[in-house]
Amino acid sequence: MYFISPTTGKMSFEEMMASIMDYIMSDSEASYKIIIGSDSQVKNETCFITAVIIHRLGKGAKYYYRKRKERKMRSLRQRIFFETSLSLEVGGMVARYLSQTGRDDLEVEIHIDIGKNGETRDLIKEVVGMVRGSGFAAKIKPDAYGAASVADKHSK
Repeated sequence: MYFISPTTGKMSFEEMMASIMDYIMSDSEASYKIIIGSDSQVKNETCFITAVIIHRLGKGAKYYYRKRKERKMRSLRQRIFFETSLSLEVGGMVARYLSQTGRDDLEVEIHIDIGKNGETRDLIKEVVGMVRGSGFAAKIKPDAYGAASVADKHSK
């Protein structure tokens, strides 16, 4: 599994986390939030993008993403649950890394590509419950920019 930085290119999970920690150390007085969100696009197959964003609150952000292709999934419900499970998988890896490096003070937030408008509104309770039950804060549209903007940009 590798991640892509738009500025640096391909990197391992460990290299991505080292880059995130370097970004934090470059302005250690600032406040940070780590955001993870996934989105998908169906064509001949389903392309899933999981984005990891390090947000320097009020001062910008950097992001990384990984791409995963799966068989064609027509069911929106199935795709949303799969997107969420991918975000939780990466979220768990990030949280473990932060805990092992003594930085579990950093908040990890999962952004879900669902909202109160549209076809996904019936999934909110289940999917948000899945994220919160895994120990993460959950955001839905319009506050889920990690999924709806960053991951979406690379899923097309």
